[in-house]
Amino acid sequence: MAFSRSLMPSFQELTAFEAAARHGNFTRAAEELALTQSAVSKQIRQLEETLGIVLFDRTKGRVTLTSTGEHYLRSVRRILRDYELETHAIVAAAGGGTTLTVAVLPTFASRWLIPRLPDFIAAHPSLTVNLMSEPRPFDFSEKSVDVAIHYGAPTWPHGEATYLCHENIIAVANPGHVRERGLRETPDLREATLLQQASRPGLWRHWFDAVGADHPHPYRGPMFDQFAMTIQAAMAGMGVALVPSFLVEQELADGRLVKLSETPYAGPGAYYVVTPLKTQHNPLVGAFIAWIAGRVSGRYA
Repeated sequence: MAFSRSLMPSFQELTAFEAAARHGNFTRAAEELALTQSAVSKQIRQLEETLGIVLFDRTKGRVTLTSTGEHYLRSVRRILRDYELETHAIVAAAGGGTTLTVAVLPTFASRWLIPRLPDFIAAHPSLTVNLMSEPRPFDFSEKSVDVAIHYGAPTWPHGEATYLCHENIIAVANPGHVRERGLRETPDLREATLLQQASRPGLWRHWFDAVGADHPHPYRGPMFDQFAMTIQAAMAGMGVALVPSFLVEQELADGRLVKLSETPYAGPGAYYVVTPLKTQHNPLVGAFIAWIAGRVSGRYA
């Protein structure tokens, strides 16, 4: 049974609540929203009455969130952010024909997809392609996404995965750092600073096992939550990074990074294009999948 609409807060009440929580003051929230202080106060009082909870502790000249209010604020901000993003997407695409929204891993987008994307757009000049950064699977029913690019296993709730490629993991470092530390062979890495990838906590240990080497502390070293930052750290001479080779092709070609081992190591997962069931027969989605699969076929697969 659906939740009664009569018990749902209005958009104006949520907006007033978020502004008041951010400013800690009804008057400043009213100034931002071009309302009177009494109007903001009334909207928040109505919101509290609708929910049956107290959202603010009111003291002279200032309001502070209750613990329940802090929890609710996180949800309200997510609702308002999604509303803003969706509205902006509609406005941005106005008059521009059709759109294709792609959820993609951040580093894959910046280092591989975006440099090649103009070729796809040139073949579909009336198409607007929107990219949104998504590092992990999400519920397709909660986001307006036509296709997603995913690393891991070919499983995604309410989605169909198409295999793209595996990855070849390599150890790379700044050439100056290699010379200074005398890092000529894999065993030399016992004394190296290992740059850790937060999303792949066991990567160094698996890599050492694969290349037949040992390290006393494979989990120790500075941690980064995206490959883009790990790569930048390696180029800055902060240590040695393990990264998919296709993400550093240009840096290896121009000498900003060098490989420290020629032993290949394939990561435990693979890259997939995932389509929600509602868009799997969309011809533009099919065209995008065919295009990106063609770009990796025979090179990374």
